[in-house]
Amino acid sequence: MNDVRKKLWEPSEEWIKTAEVTRFIEYVNKKYGQVIKGGKDLYKWSVESTPEFWAAMWDFGEIIYSKKYDKVVKDLKIFPGTKWFVGSRLNFAENLLRYNDDKLAFIFQGETKVSKQITYAKLNLTVARLAKSLKEIGVKVGDRVVSYIPNLIETPIAMLATTAIGAIWASCG
Repeated sequence: MNDVRKKLWEPSEEWIKTAEVTRFIEYVNKKYGQVIKGGKDLYKWSVESTPEFWAAMWDFGEIIYSKKYDKVVKDLKIFPGTKWFVGSRLNFAENLLRYNDDKLAFIFQGETKVSKQITYAKLNLTVARLAKSLKEIGVKVGDRVVSYIPNLIETPIAMLATTAIGAIWASCG
């Protein structure tokens, strides 16, 4: 059987040059003394030097935290059961809401051709309002907020508002 596969897309040289992954590879090469030339090399390094890879991701991603990790990974060979960034404390929503400008945060394309967009500035405002409402009805740190909601632009907004106040989000639908 002749299996001829055609590439669906290939990035241009300009795209590769300005891609975030290219900046990450340059960062890793400089900080860790690596000679990573592309995606295959990066993958190889990530599985051979897993703790260093994830420490580099944490630093490169400029994770906002109240306590940095004591150890990147514990029990790597136990799955499930591996522990990541042991001892760290951070707020998921704080990291996702760090931008507050007019760049697009979400683009929603529904199955019925409904399309919505929201900027980071509008997202931050909407999340803050919903988080305030959740607090007003008594939701607090550690509480669970469970939703039966389809995948709409409002779904991640509800998740971010919930996690912003330290509550736990779960959704199905």
